[in-house]
Amino acid sequence: MVKTYSYSRITTFEKCPMKFKFRYIDEIIPEIEKSIEAHLGKTVHSTLEWLYRKVKFNKVPSIDEAIVYYAGEWERDFAPNTLIVNKSLKAHDYFNKGVQFLSIYYIQHQPFNDNTIEIEKRILIELDEAGEYKIQGFIDRLSYNLQTGEYEIHDYKTSNSLPTLDKIDTDKQLALYSIAIKEAYGRDKDVKMVWHFLAYNQRIYRKKSNEELDNLRKETLEIIKKIESTKEFPPIKSPLCNWCEYKSICPAWGNSPGKKEKQKTLEQIEKETKFGDLNPIEKREMLEIFD
Repeated sequence: MVKTYSYSRITTFEKCPMKFKFRYIDEIIPEIEKSIEAHLGKTVHSTLEWLYRKVKFNKVPSIDEAIVYYAGEWERDFAPNTLIVNKSLKAHDYFNKGVQFLSIYYIQHQPFNDNTIEIEKRILIELDEAGEYKIQGFIDRLSYNLQTGEYEIHDYKTSNSLPTLDKIDTDKQLALYSIAIKEAYGRDKDVKMVWHFLAYNQRIYRKKSNEELDNLRKETLEIIKKIESTKEFPPIKSPLCNWCEYKSICPAWGNSPGKKEKQKTLEQIEKETKFGDLNPIEKREMLEIFD
């Protein structure tokens, strides 16, 4: 039986085993499904995806068109119960952040002629020789640099914090995606990871050697085996708890789950939400929630 994991599933376990249990084992539907930060990130991502898809068809939208698209996406997906932890800010403050992120990005990257190959590229990595364990993910944008001969994996970050370089160096997500790109285009190819920290107007670049990627593949498989052998899922308190959709039922905060609500099957979701008509960003979000 093939077992497919996502990066999100693995990191959820590493950050808080109890959240992993609530989400992936108990399949509890949270009262609040997302934070305002998650809504901001999703809307900015979908706007950049739309922009680059237009560019691929030789049409560069104006900055005004991009902001109009962003505003429409923001309104369409905004939920009244969206969690706002920072009470000094309102929803429109976060909306304006997105406008700023997109405006600065647009000005710096127009006319977007960096030879983008694919947008929202789905990748699937085999972790073991038997093909029993796999990692699935989506690359925000993949380009091929004609000057350097490098494939570039681009990832957009809307977080209000800038990670340390040590944290960037230990980031597993884009490194795993690098494995997939090398498998697709050649192990001898150079793959550059590019993080766009939009709140800081800063890009950070890294590359991994084949040896480092081989070790990462093994480490990832070991983590999955650990997940599957785990019997106890203790909560881990951290600043991230303020944004956790399960805080209201977490024993670490003196709470407990109510009656377990079984999540709907993907087939039910498709029928009720027209899942097949969603764009790749939306599909990715739904798969992360319901995988």
